[in-house]
Amino acid sequence: MAKFRQVSHVIFDMDGVILDTEPLYTKAVQNIISKYNKTLTWEVKAEMMGLHRVEASKYIVDKLELPMTWEEYDIGVHKEYQVVLANPNVFPGTQRLVRHLSKHNIPISVATSSSLESFELKSAQHKDLFKLFDHIVCGSTDPDVKQGKPAPDIFLVSAARFPTKPNPEKCLVFEDSPNGVQAAISAGMQVIMIPDENIPTELRKGASFVVSSVDETPLEKFGLPPLK
Repeated sequence: MAKFRQVSHVIFDMDGVILDTEPLYTKAVQNIISKYNKTLTWEVKAEMMGLHRVEASKYIVDKLELPMTWEEYDIGVHKEYQVVLANPNVFPGTQRLVRHLSKHNIPISVATSSSLESFELKSAQHKDLFKLFDHIVCGSTDPDVKQGKPAPDIFLVSAARFPTKPNPEKCLVFEDSPNGVQAAISAGMQVIMIPDENIPTELRKGASFVVSSVDETPLEKFGLPPLK
């Protein structure tokens, strides 16, 4: 028990934590790069996860040596996103936990690297769930988020927007990506990681706790009401 701090606020990443979008992102990217006989490996994907849109586009064009500018790639992949990301599924375990925390009046927020436009596209069919959150921070278009993950900006901004403005150490973050985990740690927050099975063990070590489903989190260790 001593290794965990008691928290009062909870911050959720969206892609791969609330919404099952990561396979859809992979499909959209692969639709673009397959034209150049390239494959999105897990090594490359793990490095991209959690990055701002511009940073992700620059990274993949450089890493895969695509014969295009990052702007051209960004336009193309954005069109693919409009098709594949229109109605992603919510992870059942996350829905259960979000409703549990809301019922117990625990302040909760979303901190996603997505743009506001992308967030609205992906969340359109799940408005009832997202209404439970105190606020949403969309890192790619929020002027207060100066740097994307693994920088801590998005989580510090999210904490500051709660009415009670908790200290970072009073916030618990849920993340699936190594970049997101590092961002939470850099912000001074504890972080629960829900990694894809393909993410290597060494990229999970910084997390406070690792689970396969959000609702497996031992909430009581962090001073939160346990799930029944």
